Amino acid sequence: MPRFRPVVPHFSDRQAQFQSFTERGEPQHSAARAKTLRKVLKSLKLDGLLVPRADVFQGEYIPASENRLGWITGFTGSAGFAILMADGLPLFVDGRYTVQAKAEVNGKLVTVVPLAETSPDAWLKREAQGKRIGYDPNLFTARGLARFERAAKDAGITLVPTAEDPFAAIWDNRPAAPASRVIDHPETFAGESREAKIARLQETLREQKLGALLVSECPSVNWLFNIRAGDVPHLPILRAFALVPAEGKPSLFVDPARLEPALAKALTGICDIVTPQAEGATEAEARLVALAKAGTRIRLDEESAPVRFSEAIRAAGGAPDLGPDPISLMKARKNATEIAGSRAAHLRDGAAMVRFLAWLDREIAKGMPLTEIDAAVALEGFRRETNALVDVSFPSISAAGPNAALPHYRVTEATNRPITPGLYLIDSGGQYRDGTTDITRTVEVKRSTKTMREAFTRVLRGMIAVARATFPKATSGAQLDALARLPLWEAGMDFDHGTGHGVGSFLSVHEGPQRLSKLGHTSLEPGMILSDEPGYYREGAFGIRIENLIVVEPRAISGGERPMFGFETLTFCPIDRRLIVKSMLSRAERDWINAYHAETRAKLASLVEGEARTWLEDATRPL
Repeated sequence: MPRFRPVVPHFSDRQAQFQSFTERGEPQHSAARAKTLRKVLKSLKLDGLLVPRADVFQGEYIPASENRLGWITGFTGSAGFAILMADGLPLFVDGRYTVQAKAEVNGKLVTVVPLAETSPDAWLKREAQGKRIGYDPNLFTARGLARFERAAKDAGITLVPTAEDPFAAIWDNRPAAPASRVIDHPETFAGESREAKIARLQETLREQKLGALLVSECPSVNWLFNIRAGDVPHLPILRAFALVPAEGKPSLFVDPARLEPALAKALTGICDIVTPQAEGATEAEARLVALAKAGTRIRLDEESAPVRFSEAIRAAGGAPDLGPDPISLMKARKNATEIAGSRAAHLRDGAAMVRFLAWLDREIAKGMPLTEIDAAVALEGFRRETNALVDVSFPSISAAGPNAALPHYRVTEATNRPITPGLYLIDSGGQYRDGTTDITRTVEVKRSTKTMREAFTRVLRGMIAVARATFPKATSGAQLDALARLPLWEAGMDFDHGTGHGVGSFLSVHEGPQRLSKLGHTSLEPGMILSDEPGYYREGAFGIRIENLIVVEPRAISGGERPMFGFETLTFCPIDRRLIVKSMLSRAERDWINAYHAETRAKLASLVEGEARTWLEDATRPL
């Protein structure tokens, strides 16, 4: 691993950044676009249209060419839902975006509706009785559509699937669909050949008496075939479907011209390459219909398969088997190569974080004016200097003061705040060929209050409780979630997000089915990587979150009667000692933080130099 130069880089070249801080909503065009779309709906004899923020793959991230919600409303957030009616356009957003949405949209046209007050299906049931409401069957799963079907039944509403995308003919200058180069993800990173993965999957299909699996979750497609691409910002994937029979060759729906020559040759030997039009839904549907007519039992992923596929199978006389994609668990259990790669990526990333935090402390001490964007740009720069960064794993949550009280805050030029005395929170990560990282640190800026330090210590105690946990086989994330909350509950405090999410291997930073959450009912198994990130948020004042990534491992217990598991910590970076109230820690908690800092110092000292190494040594002193 290369040694880092003790140089403070200049981060003025914004064009080189993986992340942008300029929002590109166009609310000035919303009225004209809504008027045009309403004409299309009238020609289709529809009174309204459901507009989710989704594409045919139902992914968390979508390309600009698929952001119909943003195009019609001007809203730039990552989650939302609209219903276009002849006399209204409500936009439903959760608590992360109520303020942002109101600031971005044309208030004369768009009505922002907090999801906490009204859901889209409840609004539809109340406001659209007896109407004909259209929906694009590419943009809904069967489960997602079901709630609207229930509302429609109760209110005499007719839901009408659109045969074509209503936006297609009216969206001028629509961004081109992604067509990034598809590259091999070799066994040196994957740890298992694509042939072996396909054979394991097909064995599972036969065990479950399934004739075929339609793979619609893009990370699963990329994992199965050991490929990566850049079709979505920060997510190194090819957007594609695959069809895997229980016997015989799978089909991968991708333009062969996008494949690296050596990769094209390798894939041709193990699967049929089907050149698709657009995203490949038409070609996939044709094959599903043929299988359905032959009586094949076809599994569709209930989380990501568009409803058009299940409807097509039924129309062909088949019965779609809606259930979990078996690849999700296979992908979640990282093999030894992937875990080793994650360890290496985290050391590289930890060294970049140390250089950043040392730089931040120096700049603050010198009285240099810094903003949230300045800090986010600097951190990306330190990661870039590793010469291994492929992308950031998500837009950095760089949050000062009250902005940190918004758990999913994203800094923009419109919201950018100076970093002033108090607390500063940075939640960020990197995409490296050998692993995906995600880390949060909350640091003191010049001074903090007793309230801040006590809340920080409670959050730290919760994070330590999860990291130290030993638990029996078949334990779920829901059973461990309370460990992170107990220190906060003791003071009548809590946080409103899950304690942790699954993380992929040079894939999505948010991966299921594993998670530490009240809703996390999947059993934790060795090799699963998760985040451990409790927090505390005081609205309008400050926010705190501390996050490490951890991996489930077997844990031998002398004299134990059952198989037991625990966690190995992957993330190594100092936790701000200045914010820890030592008297609030138990002996075991103090021993853990001292041991963690000693290991952090031992692992990272040789990877940093000069002032950064001096800072590291001071930041990891025993409590």
